Amino acid sequence: PGIAVWLGHALEDAGRVEDAADAFAHAHRLLPDEPMIAAYLLAARRRLCDWRDVDALSAQVRAAVRTRTAPVEPFSFLSEAATPAEQLDCARLRASIVRGTVSPLPPVDRNSRSDGPVRLGFLSNGFGAHPTGLLTVAMFEALATHAGIQPHAFALSADDGSSIRRRIAQATTLHDVALRPHRAIADAIRAARVDVLFDLRGWGGGGAPEVLAMRPAPVQVNWLAYPGTSGAPWIDYVLADRVVLPPSLAPHFSEAVVRMPHGFQPSDTTRALRQAPPRAACGLPDEGVVFCCFNNSYKLNPESLARAFRVMHAVDGSVLWLLSAPGRADYRLRDAARDAGIEPSRLVFMPKQPHPDYLARLQLADLFLDTGPYGAHTTASDALWAGCPVLTRPGDTFASRVAASLLETLGLDELVAPDDEAFVEIAVRLGRDGDARTALKARLFDARDAAPLFDMPAFAAAFVDIAKRMAQRWRDGLPPAPFDA
Repeated sequence: PGIAVWLGHALEDAGRVEDAADAFAHAHRLLPDEPMIAAYLLAARRRLCDWRDVDALSAQVRAAVRTRTAPVEPFSFLSEAATPAEQLDCARLRASIVRGTVSPLPPVDRNSRSDGPVRLGFLSNGFGAHPTGLLTVAMFEALATHAGIQPHAFALSADDGSSIRRRIAQATTLHDVALRPHRAIADAIRAARVDVLFDLRGWGGGGAPEVLAMRPAPVQVNWLAYPGTSGAPWIDYVLADRVVLPPSLAPHFSEAVVRMPHGFQPSDTTRALRQAPPRAACGLPDEGVVFCCFNNSYKLNPESLARAFRVMHAVDGSVLWLLSAPGRADYRLRDAARDAGIEPSRLVFMPKQPHPDYLARLQLADLFLDTGPYGAHTTASDALWAGCPVLTRPGDTFASRVAASLLETLGLDELVAPDDEAFVEIAVRLGRDGDARTALKARLFDARDAAPLFDMPAFAAAFVDIAKRMAQRWRDGLPPAPFDA
């Protein structure tokens, strides 16, 4: 079984995702009671929309997390219908393994940082043409206008030559630490005298939790890319807002909760929208309502698809526009539509596009149907920027509430459904009423200009205030504590 697991990982790296899932399935047949192997198989099948045995696999993985018998990857665990308490257990177990592999740096001397500008560090593998770069670049440019701070970006990925990378380098002091040993990265952060370090990757893969476990900065913050608790004793704060992390959820976060005055997610508000291509060029019919969901395939599941199919049944001539998924996932989704009584051709798939082309295509969609328990994040922001309304149904976890945060910050609360029945009812009503869709899109465009969601100068001002308060608490010798901006 061990050989089969490593073969599965190698096949994933080679892009042979169907063969990788078969290798994990073989390992699971050999060791059916091993939860780590179950977790590998579960994640692979979710990515491929191969939902055979996913309920049993999910139950096995969740039981292992509750009993703390297997260090399941927290990012994959976000796609399960787990409780916030289970997500915390999952993250804590993963953090305990990292903690045992590194030695912390000596603590920073408070007297050496008693005055002077507050140095902000940002650690990520996404400083380029990547969702993290797309979300943060305009905020970094707004930060550059503020006195009393010095932003430093520590890039775990090499320069991709993109305009996003160039803009981030111009707005910050950018340190290229790609492929460097963890200790060297921690030393670079310490040498830059960073006061508050923001982890923009968390357990999302491609990050460097070992670096943060070394405590290169006196204050360390979980923000933006990983929508859940780090469970890590080396992370002091989580930066959120009142919608994604309400008071009821705070006990299930290991960090002190700090809330932005509006949404926690920034966006690149400099993006121009190209003219939308003809519908036929995208494989869309000339007429009919276009529902869409461009979330990654691992966020799709039988429950979310069943909800969308109910909407399609009630809106004649409608189609569901999806992001083309790996392997044979598209064929499986069409099979699921057929099983639900939906003509498979009513599912239209879009290959991944360069970001400007993707935004242009989004303008052809009438309504974005969100998923759960892992909902739209950057995809929701992109849709709203392009003028496509998003309908969501928030759950109990951070990962399920991001679209709700964006919508409430825009003042479009009516698109936040309290339950599945309301979700279907709202989608059907909008699908059948062209005038209502036109009015909704007009409100969305007005809100883009007037609401705080896309106001990056105001976002940066609140961000700077929060970071300075975090730094000052440490300079005053006070422990991290929750607060709202």
